[in-house]
This record gives sequence, C-alpha cells and structure tokens, in this order.
Amino acid sequence: MVSNFEQTRDKLRPIYESMATDGTVLCIHRNPGQLSLLKEKGYGMVTATNGGEGLRLLMTQPVDAVVLEYYLGLLNGAIVADEIKQVRPHLPVVMVADPTELPDEALKSVDTLVDKSAGPHFLWAAVHFLLSTKAQHDYPPGEARTHTGTASRR
Repeated sequence: MVSNFEQTRDKLRPIYESMATDGTVLCIHRNPGQLSLLKEKGYGMVTATNGGEGLRLLMTQPVDAVVLEYYLGLLNGAIVADEIKQVRPHLPVVMVADPTELPDEALKSVDTLVDKSAGPHFLWAAVHFLLSTKAQHDYPPGEARTHTGTASRR
C-alpha cells in the first residue's frame, strides 16, 4: 500500500526535477555529506568542515551562495557569516541550525535560517529560492541581492 507521503512525493517529483539549478554553493559544515541533496539537484559544491577553511575557499573559489551551520568549532557560523558579508555583502548566506539554540545576534548577517531538523528539501528550497531570485536580476556573479521571505530572521 502506498502512503500519502509517497503519493505526494511522486506527484511533486516532476516539479522538483524540472526546476533548473545553476550555481556553486560553498558548504561550511562539519559533515558536508549531509548536504548532498544540493549536489544531487545539480548545484556545484565546494566544501569546508570549519569556518577558517570556508573563508579561505571563499577567497579562491567562485561561489554563488553559502550554506553554513552554526556550530563549527572555534569560529561559529555567526562569526563566519559576518566575515563573508564584509567581503561579499550581497552573497546569499543560509544558516542551518536549531533556532531555539541561537542567540538573536547570530542571524544578523544571514539571509535565511533553515531549521536543521526540517530536512534536506527545505535547505534545497531555500538555496534554490535565493539563487532563483538572484538570477532574476542583472547583477554580476557574486553580487546578488536576496529576497529573504518568511524564513528569514533579519
């Protein structure tokens, strides 16, 4: 017997598969393998397992968005997001974290927060939305403006 979830998933599959994906995402996460859906959906991925490594890659790799988790060790995600916005203020930054564990100031440099318990499709949707919005404007690569919708806490 097919569950309601499976029926809905099967109905939505053609929509997901038809949505164009384009761009490269810098993923700063202790376990970047957890973000593999982005790669499966066609995004290029540059990965780092800590904030310092992520900031170095940002300076040497062309990226269209950043996904980072809050707990990264010495440099937490809020500090890394602040540094990113100082160098590339219009680069979309998505933070993955438990919102109940974050201090309010942790989101001041973040465009969108995705609850880490929400699952990979919510993260993909947030990245896809930010990059789709960026693509609708005539900004050079790396100079995107973002529309943050209701998931944002700015």
